[in-house]
Amino acid sequence: MHIPTDEKQFQFWIMRRDGTPNITIANLLGISRQAVSRALLSVDKKIGSALEDMARANQISIEKVNSERGVLIGRSIPFQTRAIIFISQKHGMQVWYEHEGDCNSCPLYTECIELLWDYAGELGIIIEKTEDPTKMADELFKKLLEAL
Repeated sequence: MHIPTDEKQFQFWIMRRDGTPNITIANLLGISRQAVSRALLSVDKKIGSALEDMARANQISIEKVNSERGVLIGRSIPFQTRAIIFISQKHGMQVWYEHEGDCNSCPLYTECIELLWDYAGELGIIIEKTEDPTKMADELFKKLLEAL
């Protein structure tokens, strides 16, 4: 899903998510701190709305939303399991359901591994290298939840 924001705002958001202070963003781009703050307030609102829209579309009851990190934690009503909606710079908006599956026989095995590694890297979270996407996801999202 496309994030409904302009590219410049999204880049500000990525920089802040990576830990860059607003003043540094402003200095790097030669703009005022106020312009950065206004852009971030706008993009946070859009990201929060997009996360909530995705939750409604997937019948996920919302427990927690963190627009600054681009994460929504909830519970899937039809699947009766924890669900995490997150925004990846490389992969866009994603929905991940907590589950135990036979990953080796899944046609999306490689894509899941790549998604999890990429997202962990974007957040600066170190996860153990394993060939089991379910274990990787459990570790990644546990660490992400602790950081929220």
